[in-house]
Amino acid sequence: MEHIGLYINPGKKEIVQSDNGNYLCYAIKTRIITEEDSLTDIIIEYAAPSLQKGDILFLSEKMVACTQGRALPLDSVKPSLTAKFLSRFVTKSNAGIGLAMPETMQCAIDECGRARILLASLAGMFGKLFRQKGWFYKAAGYRAACIDGPCGYTIPPYNNYVVLAPLEPDNTAASIAGMLDGVIVLIVDVNDFGGEILGSSEIIDKNRIKRLLRQNPLGQSHESTPMGILRKERRRLK
Repeated sequence: MEHIGLYINPGKKEIVQSDNGNYLCYAIKTRIITEEDSLTDIIIEYAAPSLQKGDILFLSEKMVACTQGRALPLDSVKPSLTAKFLSRFVTKSNAGIGLAMPETMQCAIDECGRARILLASLAGMFGKLFRQKGWFYKAAGYRAACIDGPCGYTIPPYNNYVVLAPLEPDNTAASIAGMLDGVIVLIVDVNDFGGEILGSSEIIDKNRIKRLLRQNPLGQSHESTPMGILRKERRRLK
């Protein structure tokens, strides 16, 4: 289904339910975004014409990171012996390669520090002993958790890139919201297996927003929809 500037990706729903009412949920199609693009220009070109007061504009963390120059060609990352060793113990999942390759593990070390990644690895080991998942990323922090490695389903050229976490996500969201009229701006890391709100222009109920985005409306493959809109559904008069 298509609206003016707004899309609903295949297999996604236009209406998502919340404990405080229903929301319309749309994706916004763009061209391939690179570090040559200005994030504010992208928002003005693609999102602003469709926004209404009261909307929630959510931006893919990957798009934001790319405009910040945080996408690295895979062959530019030189893994250390520590990265090669630690990456062997990372469990691969359907959500993506994560840190299960030396290059992405090296990026985690560069982003978070070698000592913190070693401590996080120790935490992850104890987590496995107690059959608990996620201890590594809780200890390492969001900068490690957000690292995206190359995947076959990623749009070229990013299928041969490592994309790091966006910098200052709260400040970035607030800056974008400041140029829009009555719109909440979020920076999100959402996939088919869950999601997190990395940045917000104001205080929100993050768990409620994560439930609204549970269907991963931006998609997981070649959709070219790196941002979207949540809009409170207005009751129609009978």
